[in-house]
Amino acid sequence: MLRPPFARRLPRHGLAALMGCLMIGNAQAADLWTIAQDALANDAELSSTQASFQATEAARDVQRGALLPQISVGGSASHSRIYSSANEGTQFPGVPAEAFETEDTVNSASLSLDAEQALYDPTRRAQLERAEREIDRDALGVDAAAQQLLFSVANAYFEILRAHDVLSARRAQETAISRQLEQAQERFEVGLIAITDVHEAQASYDLARAQRLAAEGAMQVSFEALERLTGHRYDSIEALDDEVPIDRPVPADREEWVELAMDNSPLVLAAEAGVEVARSSVDVARAGQLPVVSAFANYGWSDTDRNGTNHQSESQVGLRASLPLYTGGSTQAQIRQSGFLLEASQYDFEAQRRDTIQQVRSLFTQVNNDVETVEARRQAIVSNQSALEATRSGYEVGTRNIVDVLNAEQNLFNAIAEHAEARYDYVLGLLQLQQEAGLLGPESIQAVNAWLSEKERVLLGLPDEANDDSVMNIGERPQVPFR
Repeated sequence: MLRPPFARRLPRHGLAALMGCLMIGNAQAADLWTIAQDALANDAELSSTQASFQATEAARDVQRGALLPQISVGGSASHSRIYSSANEGTQFPGVPAEAFETEDTVNSASLSLDAEQALYDPTRRAQLERAEREIDRDALGVDAAAQQLLFSVANAYFEILRAHDVLSARRAQETAISRQLEQAQERFEVGLIAITDVHEAQASYDLARAQRLAAEGAMQVSFEALERLTGHRYDSIEALDDEVPIDRPVPADREEWVELAMDNSPLVLAAEAGVEVARSSVDVARAGQLPVVSAFANYGWSDTDRNGTNHQSESQVGLRASLPLYTGGSTQAQIRQSGFLLEASQYDFEAQRRDTIQQVRSLFTQVNNDVETVEARRQAIVSNQSALEATRSGYEVGTRNIVDVLNAEQNLFNAIAEHAEARYDYVLGLLQLQQEAGLLGPESIQAVNAWLSEKERVLLGLPDEANDDSVMNIGERPQVPFR
């Protein structure tokens, strides 16, 4: 069943009473739901879409007004001075013409009242019907814009968390390889290893440093997206809990998701509503061939003081009808034009329907794959940690070289970063699947918001290397998040 569109649920200034804005210096970290509310209240694109929808509603009222009684009143008041004269000798030869010049002043006033009511006006009725269909279409457009905004907020939020986790892994990697480089230099100085091992360690360290710098840049960029959507800066945000339930989407059948999308997707429904708007435009064009009948009544009163006081009034009631006989072919051209536009809108609807089906099926498969990927990435951390410990032991006894150790360390920290990315891919994939199916709403954001940890927060700034708790010592086993 189609949920009410956001156009009916959202007032212009937000979904609900918003929490106070989190300013710099707040001790409490902002969560996803708080930021989503700020975005719904402050996003410029959504506000523009809502204002356009309200303009469409006003256009419907304009069309309705044309079918209601049209009443107008008018009046005038004037003062006239009239001069007249006769040509010399026209009546009395020898008498100057000035003798026949006259001057007269006239004051007059008038009042009129006109009323008209359309009795049969198919063009205006078709235009009103088209305006109603445009409201239905644009309401779905607001719903689509609101759902897109909610996903954009979630995407920006989790991209920050993703960048933070990747940066933490890269910093830990750089620290670990830096210590390995120091050990290699010390061993070379006492003659235990060759200079090539030092060069290998230096190359790995340079690569780790470059990866860390790239992760810092990615994190800085991720801050800006959140501020653009909300218009606010946040001191910190809550992190994703380690115990996130990584479950398959419900319903578990892919075709059920397709059916949900066909019934609820605002993009599909808006494209379908666009077909109805185009069909109404055909009706408007065809109505141009039909007669128009209206009833009218008018009353007029006038008064003038010329030649004494004269009052005059008249009233009239009647019917007025008109039928276009020939318009130069423009009416038939408009019918053909609107017919082609209807055909185009039908193709647009079919294209949108197919695209949505493909997107829903792809996202459903992706989310199910993400469930498996998260578990595989988690296990990869455990395996790579064990491999690193074994390689390090072999290096101590001379059966493995420093390249093996550096590769094992690289693999471990890559596994940590990839596990973090897999978790965020799952969360965002699930939200995107709901969006494509037309089911992404405040309740979806609140459900994901429950997966955040109030005890852990991410500062919206680059962490200080000296005080970054996420940097692990080389001899420590990295913390492996379990489901």
